Amino acid sequence: MSVYPSLTHVLTEALVDVLWFVEGSEDEQVDPDDAVKVLEGVAHLVSKLSSDQRGELIDLLGTMAEAEADPARREFLEGFPENFGLLEDAA
Repeated sequence: MSVYPSLTHVLTEALVDVLWFVEGSEDEQVDPDDAVKVLEGVAHLVSKLSSDQRGELIDLLGTMAEAEADPARREFLEGFPENFGLLEDAA
C-alpha cells in the first residue's frame, strides 16, 4: 500500500487516473460525448479553485510528472494545467 503525503496528493492521483483513462479510451469503451462532458466538467471545477489552490495543484502535477516513467502519461501531466484551464489567470 502506498503512503501519500496528503489527501490532496491521493485525490489528485485518483483524478489523473480517471482522466487519463477517459482521454485515452476508444469510442467502444467510453462514449465520446460522455468523455467530453467528463473532461469539461473537471475543467469547470478546477476553474473554481482559488489562486493558491491552483498553484498547489500545478505544483503537485509537476512533481507527479517528474516522477512519471511513462512518457505519454508524463506528457499528459505536464499539459494538464493548460489543458484544464489552470493557467487562464496567469496570462
